[in-house]
Amino acid sequence: MSAGATRKSTKSGFLYTDEERRKRDESVWTLVQGILAPVQFLVFLISLALIVSYLVTGEGLAAAKFSIVIKTLTLYAIMITGSIWEKQVFGVYLFARPFFWEDVFSMLVLALHTAYLAALYLGALSPAGLMLLALAAYATYVVNAGQFVWKLRLARIDQSARMRTAQLQGVEAVQ
Repeated sequence: MSAGATRKSTKSGFLYTDEERRKRDESVWTLVQGILAPVQFLVFLISLALIVSYLVTGEGLAAAKFSIVIKTLTLYAIMITGSIWEKQVFGVYLFARPFFWEDVFSMLVLALHTAYLAALYLGALSPAGLMLLALAAYATYVVNAGQFVWKLRLARIDQSARMRTAQLQGVEAVQ
């Protein structure tokens, strides 16, 4: 991405430059992200239910542990494919201008999920400790998912603003 494109996008207030928007719309990774995000959320909800059930009843530890591993693997999948998407659209694998803070917080989400895997593998925490670590990871995931949902909303607002601007420019050109 050229420095001029970045400045133009920032000055205009639009989330994407025209070129970035075109790349986003043409990228297969946009579809992949659109599929993985709800899948990951569903895995999260199932896993959260299993964790809470274990913490309340003391039963189902193996299922809760397994669900957290699956949730972590879906997180890795969405992070890897999201990085590829950012590279295609913005020219960088992480910390692209429009998604900088989402990516920063994603690092915390990844760190906590990875800490869970390490603690599970090393036997470093009690079962309750593992579940609490997973809940901390899940809390950060919820915040991060909220960031991305908000960014999706901003992208829709951005698209509407572009359309209004184009319509106004079309009216001005006629007059």
